[in-house]
Amino acid sequence: MLNGNTMLFKNTNKLVSGIFLTFSGNCKEALTFYHSCFGGTLHFDTFTNQLQDFPKNPVIFGSLISKDIVIHGSDLVADEGRIIGNYLSVFLMCENVVYRNLLVEKLASSHYHFPKRHHDLQKLIEISDAYDVKWLLAISSVM
Repeated sequence: MLNGNTMLFKNTNKLVSGIFLTFSGNCKEALTFYHSCFGGTLHFDTFTNQLQDFPKNPVIFGSLISKDIVIHGSDLVADEGRIIGNYLSVFLMCENVVYRNLLVEKLASSHYHFPKRHHDLQKLIEISDAYDVKWLLAISSVM
C-alpha cells in the first residue's frame, strides 16, 4: 500500500522532463541534500509498512522540483542491482560562474576535493557528489 499523495504539479499545462536516479536505501537523504542545493519542492511516496530486507521504509518515488532542475528518484533497485559507471552525468547549464561556483561548493562531496585552479575559465566542469552522481556544470560564456 502506498503512503503519500499523487504527485500534482501546480502548472498542469506544462510537461516537465527530469532525471531519474536510483539509490540504495538513501533516496530521501539524497533528494533532501539536492533540495539544500537547488531549493524547490520535495515529495516522497513510501510504503506504509516496513518491507523485508529494507532497514527502513524505501522511497518508491521521490521528486525534487526546482526552477533549475527536476530530479526523480527511488530506493527500488532493478534486479541486477545498482551499478555505478562513468557513462552518465547530470548536465546543468548555469546562469554564470558565480552560480556554478556556489553549486560546486554545495554538490562536491566531502571526500572529493575539487581543484579550484582555473575552473572559472572553463565552460564545462565535472564533479561528483556524496551519492556517486556525476554532475557536468556548464556556463554559456566565460567572463
